Amino acid sequence: MEPSELIEITRAYVNKISSGASDEDLDRFYAPDIVQEEFPNAFFPQGARRNHSAIKEANAKGRNALSAQTLEIVNIVAMGNNVALEAHWTGTLAVPLGSHPPGTTLCAHFAQFLEFKDGLIWRQRSYDCYDPL
Repeated sequence: MEPSELIEITRAYVNKISSGASDEDLDRFYAPDIVQEEFPNAFFPQGARRNHSAIKEANAKGRNALSAQTLEIVNIVAMGNNVALEAHWTGTLAVPLGSHPPGTTLCAHFAQFLEFKDGLIWRQRSYDCYDPL
């Protein structure tokens, strides 16, 4: 695939996440053997490594914890089968989180690296930097 096509797929993927898409909507972006790595951050101090079923579980938890979220791509580049993006995320809590009541808006800046195989996301690495909680 051309890098421009991978950027287009990535933009569609980010838009689906931002809209709170269902697992079925997101499945069309993932290779069956996807591995998602989330490096240590405020919510996952030890980081996380997920396969396809664990991604679905994490997405469900996220949809239940947030009443809304947005992802804004700040920068995106592609080379070969890889896409790198920088984004700004905001999420509004639907449930309490620590001392934060429902309705609290959380923010994060992150870099994400996607590796594609046959037009599907095969590897995903995220480096998240949450604003102070």
